[in-house]
Amino acid sequence: MQLGNLKISPAWQQKLNACGELMRVSKPIGTYLLLWPALWSLWIASAGIPPINLLIIFVLGTFLMRSAGCVINDYADRKIDGHVKRTAQRPLPSGRISSKETLILFAGLLAAAFILVLFTNQLTIWLSVVAVALAACYPFMKRYTHLPQVVLGMAFSWAIPMAFSATLNTVPKIAWLIYIAAILWTIAYDTMYAMVDRDDDIRIGVKSTAVLFGDMDKAIVGLLQLLTLAILVMIGIDLGLSVWFYLGLLGMSGFFVYQQYLIRERQRDACFTAFLNNNYAGMTVFIGLFLHYLTT
Repeated sequence: MQLGNLKISPAWQQKLNACGELMRVSKPIGTYLLLWPALWSLWIASAGIPPINLLIIFVLGTFLMRSAGCVINDYADRKIDGHVKRTAQRPLPSGRISSKETLILFAGLLAAAFILVLFTNQLTIWLSVVAVALAACYPFMKRYTHLPQVVLGMAFSWAIPMAFSATLNTVPKIAWLIYIAAILWTIAYDTMYAMVDRDDDIRIGVKSTAVLFGDMDKAIVGLLQLLTLAILVMIGIDLGLSVWFYLGLLGMSGFFVYQQYLIRERQRDACFTAFLNNNYAGMTVFIGLFLHYLTT
């Protein structure tokens, strides 16, 4: 590989490719799922006119923190992934990168994200410490509890209070309502994701909500989706949002119905498709918010 006059050896190219795979650069779904609640919060906190510097910080920060989360997750699962069909060829179990190099990459991504946070305010900087703790501990939860998706929801949604604190220098009650809705939504879609690997997880002893819920998985996912929508409706009423926001929620509802259809027979590929579909569910809520503030 050659960049201008700079030649990259095959060994370094292999390491760079492995780093990109650890960060899921070619699979941005996780970044999108983190980004939508962050954008909801930025738009609400700023009444539809987020400062451009904060927009840049949160978009880049979302990418960096999601990448860091994927890296530490693969490190935590390095002795498990080789026994799971979907993950057996990831860089660590396949030997294309070492554990030490993985931890160095994780630290570098966290450092880059922290530099971004330094351009906000003191409250947001303190909140970022919690974000790091949640991101670091989540991958290990599947060994101790059947509710790792709850911790993932807390980690994925932590950009919500940070967006409010960066914009308003405080975290109002409405931020915590959005946070709860986002956690419930995350548990729902990550349970669908866990349904893909449930058979392997049971075989090797990995815990998840998909394993915990068993035959009630579809019903509980549906309940979580309904609770998510109910809290978002409460938020809309509390903020006096216009019909555009509720049209966005209607779009999210439609995607939730489609996801229930996809997982009806619990087939692996269909469950994974349902998980991916949540990108559009989050997007429609943002579009509703965007149009509300654009027209009011």
